[in-house]
Amino acid sequence: MSMVVRDNQTFFSDFLLLDLPIPSVYHHLFNMLFLAIYLTTILGNLLIIILILLDSHLHTPMYLFLSNLSFSDLCFSSVTMPKLLQNMQSQIPSINYGGCLTQLYFYMFFGDMENFLLVAMAYDRYVAICFPLHYTSIMSPKLCACLLLPLWMLTTLHAMMHTILTAGLSFCENNVILHFFCDLYALLKLACSDTYVNELMIFISGGLTVVMPFLLIVMSYARIVSSILKLSSTQGIYKVFSTCGSHLSVVSLYYGTIIGLYLCPSGNNSTVKETTMAMMYTVVTPMLNPFIYSLRNRDMKRALMRIICNKKISL
Repeated sequence: MSMVVRDNQTFFSDFLLLDLPIPSVYHHLFNMLFLAIYLTTILGNLLIIILILLDSHLHTPMYLFLSNLSFSDLCFSSVTMPKLLQNMQSQIPSINYGGCLTQLYFYMFFGDMENFLLVAMAYDRYVAICFPLHYTSIMSPKLCACLLLPLWMLTTLHAMMHTILTAGLSFCENNVILHFFCDLYALLKLACSDTYVNELMIFISGGLTVVMPFLLIVMSYARIVSSILKLSSTQGIYKVFSTCGSHLSVVSLYYGTIIGLYLCPSGNNSTVKETTMAMMYTVVTPMLNPFIYSLRNRDMKRALMRIICNKKISL
């Protein structure tokens, strides 16, 4: 553990990460479990991306957004899981200062991207159900590009802003991060310098990157439900629910864990609760998304069968 003494204060260049609340006798078992989850996440999301790239029937706005979501999930899980697996094998789970800031940047970048992509997908379903005859003209390739490019730029700027602000803080009293990764809130608790600007920017930007996307998704589905109620055909209602079911499942899982973590009171076992909820949306949700979209989606199943059949024919 390296430290720097300056102006009679000790500044840490390494951070100690909180070990998972798992009995030591089960560490090896959970290490294998998390490795299996991570590999499943990588392979599942890669499969979706490859299917969408190879099958021309999936070259539509909905699957363009889905491929971006799969890429975001793949990277989001890769921000925390490799370091977690490494630290579970180490007696002293730690991360250096530069690595911590890098992890913070990419964690915020891909977390924000997930929020915005879920909004874009909700808007796509809204147009498909409420304006089916105009879907092709509204969701044009130009509009999709205009939705995606600003999202990538906005997430880059937002993550960079918080990373730069965090880099300007001093950490001189405690170097133990009460989390299994470099979470922004956990880092602010360790800072021995003023964090007013950081907290103000979290409050302002949080409305833009979390609250506003959630409200837009709720508004989209409110309009969708309103349109469903006007349908007299049971088959039509079933088709609408089957179209939106996958996306709604992902939204509920993702925002449910965030609301449970940041909006519900913590109680005495706040550290255990925060770790558990963070594991849900950083580890479990990216793994479940491929299953949700593939098991509930006929187009994905048909695309997989077409590619398998074409490979057999070519052989």
